[in-house]
Amino acid sequence: MTGKPDSDVLIVGGGLAGLPLALALAQGGLSVTVVDVLDPATATDAGFDGRVSAIALASCRMFEQLGVTRYLTGQMQPINDILVSDGRVRDGASPFFLHFDHKEIGNEPLGHLIENRHIRIALQKATEEQPLIRLIAPQSVTRVEYGAQAVATLGNGERVSARLCFAADGRGSPTRQAAGIKTVGWDYGQMGIVSTVEHELPHEGVAQEYFLPGGPFAILPMVGNRSSLVWTEKTADAKAILSLDNDAFAEEMRARFGDYLGECRPVGPRWSYPLTLQLARDYVRPRLALVGDAAHGIHPIAGQGLNLGLRDVAAAAEVVVDAARLGLDIGALDVLERYQSWRRFDSVALSLVTDGLNRLFSNDIAPIRLARDLGLGAVAQMGPLRRFFMRHAAGMVGDLPRLLRGEAV
Repeated sequence: MTGKPDSDVLIVGGGLAGLPLALALAQGGLSVTVVDVLDPATATDAGFDGRVSAIALASCRMFEQLGVTRYLTGQMQPINDILVSDGRVRDGASPFFLHFDHKEIGNEPLGHLIENRHIRIALQKATEEQPLIRLIAPQSVTRVEYGAQAVATLGNGERVSARLCFAADGRGSPTRQAAGIKTVGWDYGQMGIVSTVEHELPHEGVAQEYFLPGGPFAILPMVGNRSSLVWTEKTADAKAILSLDNDAFAEEMRARFGDYLGECRPVGPRWSYPLTLQLARDYVRPRLALVGDAAHGIHPIAGQGLNLGLRDVAAAAEVVVDAARLGLDIGALDVLERYQSWRRFDSVALSLVTDGLNRLFSNDIAPIRLARDLGLGAVAQMGPLRRFFMRHAAGMVGDLPRLLRGEAV
């Protein structure tokens, strides 16, 4: 296809990476078409995704700049502290633990916990206000051809052209696969169980990461006297736990949760997700770039998966908008390679860190338990190192794109 494209950019996938990218590109003056296979109402239904996401401080600044935060009023739970400990089920926690207090690095919280469905609702509302964005959903993309333009054929037969296509269609990305981009990775043999818990006492904005032999048991504070559990177990054990009736499930949960928040009980449905590591070998091709889970999927042990994708979004938008302002071809490989070089090291490094942490803590080998407990205690006593980890958790380390500094793209 030649001539003027339908839009400057086509984004395949209108989720937690695709819509922020559309907003960022539109802020930079580019027209965007987003095609998503899900009905927007389905994606925001309470039963679709029970997860919450830890939105780091830098990512919160990006949401503010993109006009998303105003739609999250009353849905953002500040993360004031993070406690990291090790232990065994029913034996309690080790005396060695790591405490991250946000006051050590400033007055702002380390980030906010927000339910994924509320993030989607806010993104959709912000998108509806942006005249440069066209959302086509629910609709599939059956094929994308790359030449002088990227031309997508939709499930209804419509053809949509653009100067550049972004794949933001998840870990199984059909767009990535069709482009012949290979991935590397492995299955952890673990599942993440997600459920919401109501408790008697206030959590005071404290997030807990409790390492158990089967995997991390994260207690993430939500708005009100509620917390989200991200409960990792070996796959067979997770399936057995999921099959329990409500009373037995609650008993297993309390054996790990403890009583520090008083009486507690799980409420609502349970969700489960297989845990894998997946990294794309390349992030770009001529007229194609990958963002978010299409580029990388990591273990949730540090709660950084969505922030990693939002860093992709901020970097990709800056590279493409800067190229457009200079009159360059935004789909040219040399332009897109700047995005790839900016993001590859961070993605691989964080993937390897989360992989190593999971392997280190998800076992019950006595010498390793002793070494990691001593390590937690040592880091707790090393102020500069502890504060570096906190700044990293807040997303304030490294070469930050403008959006993550709270500046316009």
